[in-house]
Amino acid sequence: MSHGARVIRTGVSSGGPAAPPAAASASASSSAGSDAELMDGAYFRSCAGMLKVAQMISLLIGFISVNNSPWTDYSAYSYFQIVTMCDLVMILFFYIIHIFRIYRKLTCVSWPLAEFLHYLIGTILLLIASIVAASKSYNLSGLVAGATFGFLATILCVLSIWSSYKVSCITQSTSKYHA
Repeated sequence: MSHGARVIRTGVSSGGPAAPPAAASASASSSAGSDAELMDGAYFRSCAGMLKVAQMISLLIGFISVNNSPWTDYSAYSYFQIVTMCDLVMILFFYIIHIFRIYRKLTCVSWPLAEFLHYLIGTILLLIASIVAASKSYNLSGLVAGATFGFLATILCVLSIWSSYKVSCITQSTSKYHA
């Protein structure tokens, strides 16, 4: 039983398509040419890239809706604004990491794990903030809209968690059984 060297691509959860095994060695030899490119244009059009943009837009709309509405409970909406802005900044951070291929340069960080943990914690906090905002909205249209976009962003974050887990964990765990 000889086990040859295999290339395990951890950037699959970044939204780029996985290279077929035959093309993996060819792409490894030509990776110097692709590293010279500053931006990953394919990530803009990928499902993960568009999902991040949709999350950022829904978080921004939710933040603006709550910010421009008269508040009835200061602590509830302050929490909502803090959670939405922190989540927006972290999603933007990971978006930039993928667009500029920083994950290839900083290999000391497990980027799929970091992104998975961010989405897990951020989604839980966003769900709590959206529930609190919805319960304290008192039918004020701006607050209801903010809570609604918070729930939409929560659903989009759950999709990101599911796709990240599905791609990074399930693909790698089943690939060790295939020779």
